[in-house]
Amino acid sequence: MTVESRVRGVQRVAVIAAPPVSMFNLAIPEMLFGKVEIDGGPGYETVICAPDPGPVTTTGGLDLVVPRGLDAVEGADTVILAGSGAYTDPDPRVLDVLRATADAGKRIASICTGAFALAEAGLLDGRAATTYWAYRPLLAARHPAVDLQDDVLFVQDGPVLTSSGYAAGIDLCLHVIRTDHGAAVANAVARLALVAPVRPGGQTQFTQTPLPPERGVSFADTRAWAMEHLDEPLGLHDLARHAGVSVRTLSRRFHAETGVSPLQWLLHQRVERAKELLETTSFPMDQVARASGLGSADSLRQHVLRRTGLTPSAYRASFNRMVPRLTPGPEPE
Repeated sequence: MTVESRVRGVQRVAVIAAPPVSMFNLAIPEMLFGKVEIDGGPGYETVICAPDPGPVTTTGGLDLVVPRGLDAVEGADTVILAGSGAYTDPDPRVLDVLRATADAGKRIASICTGAFALAEAGLLDGRAATTYWAYRPLLAARHPAVDLQDDVLFVQDGPVLTSSGYAAGIDLCLHVIRTDHGAAVANAVARLALVAPVRPGGQTQFTQTPLPPERGVSFADTRAWAMEHLDEPLGLHDLARHAGVSVRTLSRRFHAETGVSPLQWLLHQRVERAKELLETTSFPMDQVARASGLGSADSLRQHVLRRTGLTPSAYRASFNRMVPRLTPGPEPE
């Protein structure tokens, strides 16, 4: 990292490519962190490194040239281990680097099968974690001290994050960006990358069970339209009218595509909108409730408390990035 970058407060992300590395996993951090802009400059500097600099084999049979060695991890704020085809036999040099990073109190994350190396390094013992669903039984058998979570996109337990397979790495990286810079920045990055907005994935205190991955696009336009009208009293008939189908057809096909009912999906998006407004504005609670479609301050409190474990005022005090830190005020009973 350059001196200028450090002075600007740019965070460094080191991504370890342990061969044979997944090209898709490897591309995710650079794609997302590279789109973060803070105060006119980059928010992150992403560097890819490997145990042996030079050509690195991939799970797709191609070679990638990675010029940096594991010394690039030194000085990183976050270290991410991409998934590898050699997940049951991690490189001892990678394990040493992961342990040293943990000892330094830095944030460590894995995508897909990268969780095996974290577990082998002893970093997941007693922690909640996840990996790609097809490999969870093997990880559980090899490392019984890991508290494996099912049916989640990602899990954060203290400074250690693990994601399930493939696109869940996107959700993990967006979660890191949201943690560092707030929901508005993370959602802006998601829009630039043409991926789904931030989907919470398993962090015990501040996130809930995520929406399942979408499995179809026939109602994508209707979902996009609904996102633009969350502050309106939308119901099943409104969604069905926009989609040009019956309510019965909407309910059946919407659930097939998203894994949840239309009304469950709407509620999830409204709570996410409310959290974003709490993080990025100083709107009064009743205004936040109206703008997110939750109706009243009482309803806002009920849903935010259920999803995050915090009242709206406490959530704002912890995460608001636009105004000075607030002391939680009285909440409606």
